[in-house]
Amino acid sequence: MSRRLSYREALREALREALAGDPRVFLMGEDVGRYGGTYAVSTGLLAEFGPERIRDTPLSELGFTGAGIGAALGGMRPIVEVMTVNFSLLALDQIVNTAALYHHMSGGQFSVPLVVRMASGAGRQVAAQHSHSFEGWYAGIPGIKVLAPATIEDARHMLAPALADPDPVLIFEHAGLYNMEDELPDVSGVDISTAKVRRAGNDVVILAYGGSLPKAVQAAEALATDGISAEVLDLRVLRPLDDATIMASVARCRRAVIVDECWRSASLATELMARIVEQAFYELDAPAARVCSEDVPIPYAKHMEEAALPQVDKIIVTAKQLFA
Repeated sequence: MSRRLSYREALREALREALAGDPRVFLMGEDVGRYGGTYAVSTGLLAEFGPERIRDTPLSELGFTGAGIGAALGGMRPIVEVMTVNFSLLALDQIVNTAALYHHMSGGQFSVPLVVRMASGAGRQVAAQHSHSFEGWYAGIPGIKVLAPATIEDARHMLAPALADPDPVLIFEHAGLYNMEDELPDVSGVDISTAKVRRAGNDVVILAYGGSLPKAVQAAEALATDGISAEVLDLRVLRPLDDATIMASVARCRRAVIVDECWRSASLATELMARIVEQAFYELDAPAARVCSEDVPIPYAKHMEEAALPQVDKIIVTAKQLFA
């Protein structure tokens, strides 16, 4: 039987299940313990599992991410929480030069079963240093898997297969989704290798992920009132991209709009457009289009922040232009 949860509660349930089910699992990061997590995801877990399993760390992403890598190499299953994606840049050397490469550099002798969770995205008026989306950057790095849960179901069930993966997995939780509530389907798990159609259609496919997925669904519903049947494809796995499902949707709908909160220049949307041209060019009835964040630091002022980000009306206008 399904039940209603918030995105935050679904993440907490996933953490609790992982901690209870495997003594090798522990959570570490800034304010994850006594404070209950910057976004209240880990509230109550310190009292339940104790300070050995829920570890508050110093304000040093480079340091505690490296400690997580060491623990993973030593046989543990660490979950490292980075408060916001912007701060993950302080741990870039550990993630990109160590965790992602260790299996290759050791000739396959060692793996780093590390999960790094981080909040991403804008829309909350917390200014540029807490608002950017770097998922596309990380999605370009061999040696890691990049996930972006955008639904209650994925928030609840992506952690278990991520922990079971022998190599590093980065999970990007869009901060604008934490308060979102929806029904949690009665399923035992989810696939972390494929994209998923969230709304069927046949005139245009809207490809989105993370915080842009609800906007894509709203846009599709609005387009339906104008007689345009829009499919919504939740990418959800950003590395490796699920080319087969993406191209199947493009071939079926023959028009494509990519919604990406990363900047337009050198974005994940850019990579998707290139792949669509390479693999499905002759299936298209119109050039693929994209709706991205403007190429500016995310502003603090509400009206400017809204103008800089992909919005429902921008998606609708862009989709309609493909029928002109």
